[in-house]
Amino acid sequence: MHVLGEYLPILLFLIVSTGIGIVLLTVGWLLGPKRPDSEKLSPYECGFEAFEDARARFDVRYYLVAILFIIFDLEIAFLFPWAVVFKGIGWPAVIAMTIFLGILVIGFIYEWKKGALEWE
Repeated sequence: MHVLGEYLPILLFLIVSTGIGIVLLTVGWLLGPKRPDSEKLSPYECGFEAFEDARARFDVRYYLVAILFIIFDLEIAFLFPWAVVFKGIGWPAVIAMTIFLGILVIGFIYEWKKGALEWE
């Protein structure tokens, strides 16, 4: 029984937060404006009407740009916290980050060679 008593605050927190969420959603649904029109109910895709089948093939450049975004996103996600604690981490961490950045540079060079950075 003692172990279950330690989880009581967590259970109360979950119950209260779920209740608040349900109350807020219900109040918003009941009191919110309901003025549907053709613009609000139409599918939105990049600001213009869809003109092809949704199962159409994408150009490979789309995936290359996505890979490029992931490369730079990962670099920032790992480099910023590393730079914050740079003075206290020592040489093994510097070597590990150099290897990590080298792998990212290889990915960037791959993107460059495939022409993902060239706009038409």
